[in-house]
Amino acid sequence: MGERLVMSKAKPYLLTVGLQFGLAGTYIFSMASLNHGMSRYVFVVYRNLIAAISLAPFAFFFERKVRPKMTLSVFIRILVLGLLEPVIDQGFTFLGMQYTSASFASAIMNAVPSVTFVLAVIFRIERVNVKEVRSLAKVIGTLVTFCGALVMILYKGPIMNLFGSSHAIHDDNHHHHDSTHSTQSLSHWVSGTLFLFLGCVAWSSFYVLQSVTLKSYPAEMSLSSLICLAGASQASVVAAVAEHHSGARPWIVGWDFRLYGPLYSGIVSSAIAYYAQGLVLQSKGPVFLTAFNPLCMIIVSVLGYFLLSETLHLGSIIGAIIIAVGLYSVVWGKGKDNSDPTMTPTTTTTKQTELQQKQLPITSSDI
Repeated sequence: MGERLVMSKAKPYLLTVGLQFGLAGTYIFSMASLNHGMSRYVFVVYRNLIAAISLAPFAFFFERKVRPKMTLSVFIRILVLGLLEPVIDQGFTFLGMQYTSASFASAIMNAVPSVTFVLAVIFRIERVNVKEVRSLAKVIGTLVTFCGALVMILYKGPIMNLFGSSHAIHDDNHHHHDSTHSTQSLSHWVSGTLFLFLGCVAWSSFYVLQSVTLKSYPAEMSLSSLICLAGASQASVVAAVAEHHSGARPWIVGWDFRLYGPLYSGIVSSAIAYYAQGLVLQSKGPVFLTAFNPLCMIIVSVLGYFLLSETLHLGSIIGAIIIAVGLYSVVWGKGKDNSDPTMTPTTTTTKQTELQQKQLPITSSDI
């Protein structure tokens, strides 16, 4: 009994840490696939198709008794969810990552909770009272997060040789030797950041609709599988249009990262992560899950530096730290929302239930 109790308490921590390592690998594998010439449109199709196939058997057998009947409204929501996350979010994120780097993308994605908070205020799901410390914390945290993203856009800074390796510095100096090419690189850097931000907005919108859909269709694996299938179907249409001039060539994969990338990200990030995230959300809530997000950013930065020869610039490091500070400010404010000290014992359960129904999720653990 003692061992089971310890494992039960440790399970959310182990799942969340493992989730961050798995998601960090997704950034690395995805970037490697794109660097090997794989079309980002085709990548999204294969990734979500593999995810749907991976999840479907488990959803069929384990959720047979709890899976509700499909309704027209739920079906439409699933189509929209497939458009928001697999198509729009992943499409813009991969495009932005090609223009910047994997570590840069993982840092920018920490802005998702702040973007979600803005959407919550716009749709009047979150209330803001400047007289309350927790509301100020969320507002200030959101502004700080956007400031961090702005720093990463406007200030690149010198290259930081953090691990004593010189290969990245040599490549970067060679890359920026030509001033014209340097100007083009800066333009891509700014454009890439804007594309990543659009991905953040789509991702936050996905969380909004997902939270609503789960209330009427409370079968996490089945819903995740259907979202991935809907996303793969819609992404295939986009890919067919975007790559029509190339024929079948972009769709061909070999025993290299053009296969390993979609396979890993489809199974780990779009299948296992969806389900693991749902388990942690049920037991600990979104605040707990979000608190571990900067760990993924650190892992991606280290792996990207060594495996992808990515350069770390001072502006990216400063901006990432600022974004992390803003993230924790928003998380702290939302944590206070979930543990409102003004609640009396007789009304705590009712008010917490109403609060959870009105609040938007604040997690950001998928690309």
